[in-house]
Amino acid sequence: MSTALLTDLTIFILALLVGIEVIGKVPATLHTPLMSATNAIHGIVLAGALLIGVTAHNVVGYVLAFVASLFAAANVVGGYVVTERMLKMFRKKVTPRPDQPELESLDGHKGLKGIAEKIGIGRAES
Repeated sequence: MSTALLTDLTIFILALLVGIEVIGKVPATLHTPLMSATNAIHGIVLAGALLIGVTAHNVVGYVLAFVASLFAAANVVGGYVVTERMLKMFRKKVTPRPDQPELESLDGHKGLKGIAEKIGIGRAES
């Protein structure tokens, strides 16, 4: 094993341990907002992992770059999924106004005929 590979492996393991320690200290109520706010950092980690993959010259370097890229990509995608779920909680629910007829959903059991009957278009068939 070369000294450069040993140094890279040591930095990787230390970063892993520090990451586990930092995440373990975050309370559950803060974990989701912090995770969604760090998508840019995970993007930088992904770019760094790809850079390691480009500069690797042996199988161990390729494997480490692949694992780092996989974890970073999972963090980026997971962060955006969690952010989308959080934003859905704050969206305003649309309620129909009393002066407008209530429309059925297009995939409902009545379909377009039911909508036409409700708003008085066409002939109503039973």
